Amino acid sequence: MNVHSSVIKYGDHVDTDVIIPARYLNTTDHAELASHCMEDIDADFKQKSRTRRVIVAGRNFGCGSSREHAPIAIKESGIELVIADSFARIFYRNAIDIGLPIIECPAAAAAIADGDEVDVDLDRGVITDVTTGESFTAAPFPPFIQEIISSGGIAAYVRKRMSYKKMS
Repeated sequence: MNVHSSVIKYGDHVDTDVIIPARYLNTTDHAELASHCMEDIDADFKQKSRTRRVIVAGRNFGCGSSREHAPIAIKESGIELVIADSFARIFYRNAIDIGLPIIECPAAAAAIADGDEVDVDLDRGVITDVTTGESFTAAPFPPFIQEIISSGGIAAYVRKRMSYKKMS
């Protein structure tokens, strides 16, 4: 799977309360969650995410509460990939569970600037900053996690596997 897009850049410790403020957690409507994604940290996020499909951030992205609303809001905003120096563990798992690709790569997170254009080969773990020509290598997900992500999340992956087994 490849992702090619311009970048929205954030710093360290972007927590789930900033990704989707608690005042919006009374809804499970994904479009509603997306409409408020990042609004407390970046008033222009909604506009930016129309054309920029990759978030690059610093350390501990997704820290804070364990709400799965945060990766849902990001994904439903049109973001196709998050690259960070590191992720909070529960955010990391929640992102995989809903099929939001994420990559830990400290060198890329430090070097890529807001607005840069990137090309990412998720299968190989290669991140290329097209703007600067610099390339970075991250550990790719194992094939079964790649399949979960490409299926659209763990629920879709399980449905697909159960359907396949019924046909056998």
